[in-house]
Amino acid sequence: MSAGRGEGGGREFERVLEALREQLADGTYGLHAALPAQRDLAAEFGVSRDTVQRVLGELKSEGWVESRQGSGTRVIRLPIHAAVRPKAEPAPVRVSLGPFIARAFDRPDVRLDVFTLTSESLDAHIRLQAERIRAGEIEPAAITLRMLLPSQRLELPYPRPRTLPDATGREDSAQRLRERLQLRFRGITERHTASLLAALRDLRTEGLVPSVDVEVRHVPLVPAFKLYLRPEAEALHGPYEVVERTILLEDGTEVEALDVLGLGSVLTRHVHDEGDAGSGGSLFVQSMQAWFNSCWELLTDPA
Repeated sequence: MSAGRGEGGGREFERVLEALREQLADGTYGLHAALPAQRDLAAEFGVSRDTVQRVLGELKSEGWVESRQGSGTRVIRLPIHAAVRPKAEPAPVRVSLGPFIARAFDRPDVRLDVFTLTSESLDAHIRLQAERIRAGEIEPAAITLRMLLPSQRLELPYPRPRTLPDATGREDSAQRLRERLQLRFRGITERHTASLLAALRDLRTEGLVPSVDVEVRHVPLVPAFKLYLRPEAEALHGPYEVVERTILLEDGTEVEALDVLGLGSVLTRHVHDEGDAGSGGSLFVQSMQAWFNSCWELLTDPA
């Protein structure tokens, strides 16, 4: 049994992985920045170096870092969702998620509608805003979040093994491998969903936000894109790009797979212009809001 699994199995691995992903998103480690030595990361998170090595291997497979003998590990790519505060100048056409979520939470009445493959990106930014509230930077009176996720009954097209079985007897093995990848994916989604829900509900129980209404529903749709809506205000929309990457399973098995990386999605911003309801941005926001509402009311799986 490896040290990583002996420390609590995949839970310790996922905990450290999610923490480092969040640090990439919130600017703790910028582009070309060096990560601490493995022994320092192990001490910081209270895990073994074996677990740290597995985490760095996963970040490398996702394309965020590279490791060189004698030079340590450096950041070579940042998530498109890297957090920055909203600026006064007009937003660019292609944007990141951080400023959008910050704009939503700068309002006294926070309202968000989300349709996405997983809740991973949103979780990191919700927790960042929760810390802003605890620090007294913002004081929303109400938070309403509605999130649509793909039905748990669906067999998703990704992640899946990159190579298909080419000989008799390999089909069952490939199917089992695909099931393991899907199980890993669903576990990640469930953890991030539980995390963001807890972060928001804790704000209410701690008396920091008087009204918090959060709900997650599942629909029989596989997202080809992610959608974030501030009702009647703006929309962020972006397609998922299918990539080839190595996925490390909990038992150490490396799988060459087809997957999508939500943290790397390019998002386009559309703004609702109250003075021109016929503008392209306004029409897009209105049409996507109507689409979201119809899915929320009519397509969700029964409880």
